[in-house]
Amino acid sequence: MDREKMFATVDHTLLGQTATWAEIKEVLDDSIHYKAASACIPASYVKPAKEYVGDKLPICTVIGFPTGYSTTATKVFETKDAIANGADEIDMVINIGWLKDKKYDLVENEIKEIHKACEGRILKVIIETCLLTEEEKIKMCEIVTNSGAEYIKTSTGFSTGGATFDDVALMRKYVGKDVKVKAAGGIAS
Repeated sequence: MDREKMFATVDHTLLGQTATWAEIKEVLDDSIHYKAASACIPASYVKPAKEYVGDKLPICTVIGFPTGYSTTATKVFETKDAIANGADEIDMVINIGWLKDKKYDLVENEIKEIHKACEGRILKVIIETCLLTEEEKIKMCEIVTNSGAEYIKTSTGFSTGGATFDDVALMRKYVGKDVKVKAAGGIAS
């Protein structure tokens, strides 16, 4: 894969708690220059970022980040607010506690509600693979496939580990044919 094709698959991301507008603008400029898939930034910067880049670059933001413990209603509100401010893509974090409690209907329903709130925009579902068993990862592939979301994503980059080759292979094996896999948090073996 050449550099341009590789960059076209990367969401250039800055989600650190100390991120400033100057740093966000640098990410936006780099994303445009390298033709990244999107720039993923905190929700509070979506509106000025969209005004700054216009249609030159998709703007992505995060919902329920980084723990996923916000209520479904809060996540739906965050999604609608982000879209009203110009977000083109949404990355949501699942409620991992619900998954571990085997409350699969709650997890799937939440994803469906957020996907509906996306109004046709891309939804990436972050499952935080470093905290899950193999059985839970496989179950999340099924849930994300059933939810209609466009992507399943490995990690927030804020937990105990990022993407691994094994996780990406497992997700590719078990996710539905219409769902794409996004590796995040750095690939580690």
